[in-house]
Amino acid sequence: MTTGPHTPAEAVCAVFASRVRTDEKRILEALDRRKLPYVFLDSRTVWQSLDGSAAPAPLVLNREIGYARALYGARALEAAGCVVVNSARATEICGDKYRTSVALRDAGIPTPRTALALTPEAALPALDALGYPAVIKPLVGSWGRLVSYLPDAATARTVLDYVAALPGTDAHIVYVQEYVFKPERDIRAVVIGDEAVGAVYRSAQDWRTNVARGAVTSRCELTGDIAKLAVAAAQSTGADVAGVDLLEGPDGELSVLEVNHGVEFSGFQRAHGGDLSLADLMIDLMEARLPC
Repeated sequence: MTTGPHTPAEAVCAVFASRVRTDEKRILEALDRRKLPYVFLDSRTVWQSLDGSAAPAPLVLNREIGYARALYGARALEAAGCVVVNSARATEICGDKYRTSVALRDAGIPTPRTALALTPEAALPALDALGYPAVIKPLVGSWGRLVSYLPDAATARTVLDYVAALPGTDAHIVYVQEYVFKPERDIRAVVIGDEAVGAVYRSAQDWRTNVARGAVTSRCELTGDIAKLAVAAAQSTGADVAGVDLLEGPDGELSVLEVNHGVEFSGFQRAHGGDLSLADLMIDLMEARLPC
């Protein structure tokens, strides 16, 4: 365990991460500014015994970038008695695209038509049923990696041949989704607690609008429809802090594509400037969730 300016005995909260990116620096600076005693937990060195070892802090903000470490770190910290934001359950649902789709469907939230094929061979009839163009994605992943746009069945067969050659049976489970025709942008809304606090457009020439792939962010008006849908989507997964990705359909109708548990917010912050501090809003939530 790596500590911040306080010892674990003094700390009322902790930040759990391996990489201290600009986002994490903002969070740590906000904690210092607010004089909230904390420790920094480096996920590369953390271990937690089940034999009643002391919790590192009553509340932990989970900022681990890797899905497996974020999930099992949350599980281990919760087993030690910590309140973790986001919880292990929310991390597990948000980190798995199919589980997110099921949660959205069960909550009655509009989302693109989706199918799950347990083999690459089974994906072909699933794609035929959904229709082309379509998209296939890995169950776990971010930044648009290994996401493929399939304009037709011939392209699908070629891509699925590569999928079948990937090592590991998990890689052969194919998440299939309809392609939504939209403007060259999507909407990222951020939910903290039970409130949508802001939104941005992510615009790109590429059909994938991930900031990690070069998309440009600009401020988006947080309309009532966007806010309501984003909050409902976050709540369907149990996420206390969420980046909700929304699509605008051909007629302007909104649907939810994904709910992200580890919100990267540098682009969002640039678009909003000094009008909004997501780091401070996260600290507000942490203070509100601290055990009495």
